[in-house]
Amino acid sequence: MTDHRAPLDPVSAAIVDSGIVAILRAPTAGGFAAIADVLVSAGITALEVTLTSRGALDALSGLRRQLPAGTVIGAGTVLTPDDAKAAVDAGAAFLVSPVLDTLAGQSVPCYPGAYTPTEVYSAHRAGAPLVKLFPAGGLRPAYLKDLRGPLPQVRILPTGGIDLDDISDWLSAGAAAVGLGSPLIGDAATGGSLKSLAARAKHAVDAVTFARS
Repeated sequence: MTDHRAPLDPVSAAIVDSGIVAILRAPTAGGFAAIADVLVSAGITALEVTLTSRGALDALSGLRRQLPAGTVIGAGTVLTPDDAKAAVDAGAAFLVSPVLDTLAGQSVPCYPGAYTPTEVYSAHRAGAPLVKLFPAGGLRPAYLKDLRGPLPQVRILPTGGIDLDDISDWLSAGAAAVGLGSPLIGDAATGGSLKSLAARAKHAVDAVTFARS
């Protein structure tokens, strides 16, 4: 089938290649460096640091220095122009919002949140290279499949409430990639086992490989 979608910028293309955006959210960002090492070692190379985590901007800046080339690190829960500027100044390569806000005029790709067909299409029309379908947990992959029928040109990133065992179903339904928070990170950001995190990350990466094979 011919793909009529516009070419992606390098950052968005890297996210699609990864298949997973790991969402780092915790009361404090102190554990994010160790978590990021585990995720990248497992093959998850797109990371989102949420601004609701205390110390998020410092953590984001540190991850940019720490992680290897080819890893893309962005900011999540971006709600205002001030949030966006601070995140970009800290080194964010992309911005994610939970709401339909295009964050116009930014120098990095922006992925607004949407839920309905009208919101998804509005975000796409405004130039979003990826549209965050949020919260996806209350939906099923069949919703995405139905959505992509009339809107095949939109690249969609389902996020929120997606379990590890659901990854392949979402990708098979047409997701460009999936956003994974607590089902992937678990308690690793608050002193939990990094070994268990590594096992969950491998499970997630294997699910992407299976869906795309």
